Amino acid sequence: MSDKRTDYISWDEYFMGVAKLSGMRSKDPNTQVGACIVSNDNKILSMGYNGFPMGCSDDEFPWCREGGPLDSKYVYTTHSELNAILNYRGGSLEGAKLYVSLFPCNECAKAIIQAGITQVIYDCDKYADTPAVIASKRMMDAAGVEYRQYKHTNRKIEIEL
Repeated sequence: MSDKRTDYISWDEYFMGVAKLSGMRSKDPNTQVGACIVSNDNKILSMGYNGFPMGCSDDEFPWCREGGPLDSKYVYTTHSELNAILNYRGGSLEGAKLYVSLFPCNECAKAIIQAGITQVIYDCDKYADTPAVIASKRMMDAAGVEYRQYKHTNRKIEIEL
């Protein structure tokens, strides 16, 4: 007989929690997105969040949403999914799962497919009706990448730092 705990968090809770915690590293004042790539045997392979590429100062590049073609964050930032893929140094991501706090755009979907990631678990899909997300789902469907929305358990997890 074992007296082990029964209230431990599930793998989905754990990895979505890591993705959301990663997103908290983003310096974007409007949108913080995090991603966590996991192997089939539930080992964390890589993480990422939305931000500027290495060497591009957070203080010198714009964080605003609007402005001239070169005055908004959109032409400079790297999304969390792509950052997680590019941060991986271990070889192939073939067959891996990606946990992400926001459904991937079409550009990230291309990278996900090319990297060999076979499953995406996302939290929010607030841009579902945009061309970028419609195209993303269309490509993932065609490539056989499964995606599903994370099922909230409403469990509160508090970490004192």
